[in-house]
Amino acid sequence: MFFNSLAFAIFLPIVFFLYWFVFNKTKSTQNALLIVASYYFYSCWDWRFLFLLVFSTFLDYFTGIQIEKSDSDKRRKFWFWLSIIVNLGFLGIFKYYNFFASSFAEMITAFGFKTSPFLLNVILPVGISFYTFHGLSYVIDIYYKRIKAEYNFVDYSLFVSYFPLLVAGPIERATHLLPEIKVKREFDLEKAKEGVCQIVWGLVKKIVIADTCAVYANAIFDHYTSMNSFSLIMGAVYFAFQIYGDFSGYSDIALGVSKLFGLDLLRNFNYPYFSRDIAEFWRRWHISLSSWFRDYLYIPLGGSKGGLWMKIRNTFIIFIVSGFWHGANWTYIVWGFINAVYFLPLLLSNSNRNNIDSFVLKWNLDSIKVVFSILTTFLLTCVAWIFFRARTITDAVLYLKRIFTNREFASQYLDNERYNYELLLMVGIFVLVEWNNRTKVEPISGNRSILKMALAILAIIAFGTYSDYKEFIYFQF
Repeated sequence: MFFNSLAFAIFLPIVFFLYWFVFNKTKSTQNALLIVASYYFYSCWDWRFLFLLVFSTFLDYFTGIQIEKSDSDKRRKFWFWLSIIVNLGFLGIFKYYNFFASSFAEMITAFGFKTSPFLLNVILPVGISFYTFHGLSYVIDIYYKRIKAEYNFVDYSLFVSYFPLLVAGPIERATHLLPEIKVKREFDLEKAKEGVCQIVWGLVKKIVIADTCAVYANAIFDHYTSMNSFSLIMGAVYFAFQIYGDFSGYSDIALGVSKLFGLDLLRNFNYPYFSRDIAEFWRRWHISLSSWFRDYLYIPLGGSKGGLWMKIRNTFIIFIVSGFWHGANWTYIVWGFINAVYFLPLLLSNSNRNNIDSFVLKWNLDSIKVVFSILTTFLLTCVAWIFFRARTITDAVLYLKRIFTNREFASQYLDNERYNYELLLMVGIFVLVEWNNRTKVEPISGNRSILKMALAILAIIAFGTYSDYKEFIYFQF
């Protein structure tokens, strides 16, 4: 069940009505309804993997309590590592086993030995990377005594499997979401209005921008050997806006839907393509994942407090692991490696925290520098996205090579739904709208919200791409 589907358009109003008008008496009834709705939502993908979600939930619920109750470090460590190993074990089997088996077989073959690896014929359970990280952060926080264990199984289950964030985030923390879950929610009209605005803007990002850019990005990447330099450059730009519109659009819809039920989720995107350097980009892109790796991997490894070698080591570990989290392919690992290379000079020169403050453009030299920094950061990001999007590292390298060796910049006609210049105009308008509203969560709320809402809905109807049923990119992760 996709957020941009008719099924969800029917599902959401039904749950909303039941939540506020039938099951609104107590916190327990509200949470019970959301649990049932969440499990139904997840079972629409594949009901068989619902058992894996329930098992993972019970595992972390039980081990969290045992860690808190244990009166010795040995027992605490046992329950802690049991949760870590089982959670990462499931993730490894479903997501990474075939990758490691195939890579090992290729390495052995390179030395002249023939081998036929045993591969698993299983599909990746949707959302497993997200709900696994929910549970891991909860258990880790209990182990280090940052939070108390949750004894109410329904409340904890809702924290793990709450349907707006279940399959593609944001990755929540128990310290943030559980306190909201444990109190009865009262209907807040203003919050509901904000939620509707965020849902509509998320649909604009997904249907108008992401899915339309996908038409061109797919055509160019799939046939890059016949494309000229201009088309290849545009392919990278189109994919940059496709993945941003797709993933941030999902996050906006998730946050907006959650506001309809009185629950605030962590913000996941903060206009990342307006970043002035790569460090700022990673403070604005997939914020919940970046902060998760920072708090649960980077800082425990020593962060940036150690010597030069430790700083370099930790930087590459955090980015490569982040890349590997996205998928079992060497392209994602290289994508992470490239971002580490981008980030390292900023860290070593102690300038990775330079661009913390907001900025206002004026007609002066400083503003020219800001614009140049934004464009440079976006260019570097697009280069990295080529590896993220390409099927293999070889394809990515040849794609980049052809950009520099073809040297033809004529506009190529692509047999798709839209012409190139129409799409460029749409993307340009989208960028201007986001730029002028970059201090807000989304552009629709505020003054003249009804007019802006009408224009957004009109854009979805008039310019959205509907010929192909497109799922969200991050569902595969």
